[in-house]
Amino acid sequence: MQSMLMIDTFLVSPLGEVSLAAMGIASTIVAFVLGIQMALANGTQLVLSRAVGSGVKAALARGFWAGMAINFVIAILFWGLISLFDHHLIGLLTHDVALHHEVNRYLDVSKYIVLFNAVTQVSIALFNAVGKTKVPFKGYLIELPINAVASYFLIHGASGLAETGLSSFVGEGFAGLGVQGAALGSVIAITVRMAYLYLCLRLDDHVHVPLSLLDTSLKRNMVNHFKEIFPVAANVTMLQIGATIYQLLYSQLNINAYVAITLVMPWVRAGTQFITAWAHSSAITISQAIGSRQMADLKKNVDTSIDIAVVISFLSALFFLGLNFVLADIYPDLDQTTYHALAVIAPLYIFLPIVRGYNTVHGHVLRSLGKTTEVFKINFTGQWVISIPLCALIILGFDGSIFWAFAVQPFEEIVKALPFRYLARKSLAEFDHEKAEKLMYD
Repeated sequence: MQSMLMIDTFLVSPLGEVSLAAMGIASTIVAFVLGIQMALANGTQLVLSRAVGSGVKAALARGFWAGMAINFVIAILFWGLISLFDHHLIGLLTHDVALHHEVNRYLDVSKYIVLFNAVTQVSIALFNAVGKTKVPFKGYLIELPINAVASYFLIHGASGLAETGLSSFVGEGFAGLGVQGAALGSVIAITVRMAYLYLCLRLDDHVHVPLSLLDTSLKRNMVNHFKEIFPVAANVTMLQIGATIYQLLYSQLNINAYVAITLVMPWVRAGTQFITAWAHSSAITISQAIGSRQMADLKKNVDTSIDIAVVISFLSALFFLGLNFVLADIYPDLDQTTYHALAVIAPLYIFLPIVRGYNTVHGHVLRSLGKTTEVFKINFTGQWVISIPLCALIILGFDGSIFWAFAVQPFEEIVKALPFRYLARKSLAEFDHEKAEKLMYD
């Protein structure tokens, strides 16, 4: 998911700081919606994993179609809100007329991504739950080159392909769409991925969720399904809103500092995504065990998952350390002030995945054990009660530098680490077959 934004950022960077800042603002809005959709799909993934563990095919079908209906309805809702209030929203984010125009052009196209993403995320949750994890992985591998090629041509036009020798095949009359081309390339790519997942769903005999298995209990299942996944979505929504507020606060820094953060954040999200993916895998395994009522090794498996998450976190930190030395080569056309800002925050984004990875795996383990509300409380306190007010004070009150403003994010993760560990140990010690039965409503 993060690769789309990374590709767009890389391809848009030659257009200059204004285009990069515009895409940073617009992509923040789109990423906010995508985060909610992914949270809903992750909640559905836990339900589907328990159904797989129980071996009841009808439960798997009901969970899939309930999750699909809920996610798509939410997608239509957000698509409508963006369509109706895009000008008002952009006006709140920036007063720069040039930025306003560029952000609006990007949003006009990128808002359609949320519709396709609703279908793809629930489909991915199904394949992950049944153990067919290579299917969505191959889907992303198909999407990446399509996104890169389509976006490059649509951003820069035929002149951008001159060096590759491909301009003769497409003609020289197309001048490119700029920032809007990046959005259109992403829409084309995710459409292809959705078609691929649909074909896999139809052709794979191991993934059987026909509508014929649905019965009158679907409505009740959908209500219970929504009750379970809504707290997951609320938790991620709260974090996403917090991330958006961080971005808005960072936009009050000078444009070079803001562009530096805009360039780094897609890499940070992508790098920490490896840890999140492992945490998702751990939650699937735990949910399958709960569904099959085989929980003898639950504590041992959780400990192993946490240990591996810590190892992956350190590997991510090493990746960011290496990234620090090549950012100037990846983005060669920026102001020297922007390069200086990137160097200033380098120690912070190198350290960030270590503590964030530790918290992420604990959060997903707790959700699989039915402790979503408690996870929400820890995240709310760490982000909204402590960190966001602190960041606002540094930027708006003290006119602090980019270093101290960005340092609030790793500080937030440090604040949450001890409560997460304590709650995870307590919940594992208390979890038994009676609590497992309460999670099985289908």
